[in-house]
Amino acid sequence: MSEELPAYAERVLEVVERIPPGRVMTYGDVAEWLGEGGPRQVGRVMALYGGAVPWWRVVRADGLPLPGHEPRALEHYRAESTPLRLTPGVGGEPRLDMRRARWDGTRTGRHARRGSHLTASAMRGLSGRSGDRTNARPGYPGGLRCARRLP
Repeated sequence: MSEELPAYAERVLEVVERIPPGRVMTYGDVAEWLGEGGPRQVGRVMALYGGAVPWWRVVRADGLPLPGHEPRALEHYRAESTPLRLTPGVGGEPRLDMRRARWDGTRTGRHARRGSHLTASAMRGLSGRSGDRTNARPGYPGGLRCARRLP
């Protein structure tokens, strides 16, 4: 069964796909980047459609991994060398080191230029055409699986 992705959800997922490995954005960062919605709206998009993108790169502002998905998220963080730290106190849970892991949308890799930032419209332009996602809805994290990967 194929279902068209809502426009706001497509924009959220495009931003998430641009977050480099080893870096994260908060739900609020994504909403601010888009200039629309808020953390709850981004969280809802991620809950319904986030399985099609690197969902572990969108996090709560306190740096704790997504409740119920900590082991999977931590595997991804360790594989991508995402900066982690232990919470103070007994049994210190691992959490993201937000000062080092947070991404501000600055270009990285071969496209990097000092001080250059991607705008929301530039990010939309980089992704090519939108759509082509199919509904698999296996539950959070994410419901839709991509029929194709965006470039």
